[in-house]
Amino acid sequence: MTRLSLTPSSPDLAKCMPNAKVRITVRSTVDEIGFDTFKVRARHLAPNRSFTVFLLEQAASPFGAAEYIGDITTNRYGNATNAFKLIVDEAFSSTLVNGQRTRVDLNQVGMWFADPADDDFCLGANSSVTPFDGDNEAGVQAFNSANTQPLPAP
Repeated sequence: MTRLSLTPSSPDLAKCMPNAKVRITVRSTVDEIGFDTFKVRARHLAPNRSFTVFLLEQAASPFGAAEYIGDITTNRYGNATNAFKLIVDEAFSSTLVNGQRTRVDLNQVGMWFADPADDDFCLGANSSVTPFDGDNEAGVQAFNSANTQPLPAP
């Protein structure tokens, strides 16, 4: 089992959510049952908001390759839990660069405000709109794994 904590992606976000905690637990079972279980447990985030969750090449910008794996939605207390079934420990992206196949491991984690307006409480109405949601419009990255060990790589 792998455990890691995500931290706010900027000092401003850390000030606006001073007690925020995001814990990730990965139960590695791909070899036995064909997938791993990636569990997110969040406490004291901004209430009544959805966040998108990604596996990333790099935790902070520039992110490199990214895989959108799901969402969490906080309740009125800013708490949320969700579990995703996917391949985590062996997650990678593959592309052709100058005719050569390139593999990039996805062993970092990032979370974005799913709606561009959801970060306004902290960053104001003119904060960046990013493409990190299924409808191609999200707020800024809220949390990432830059300050912790990366997920295991194959």
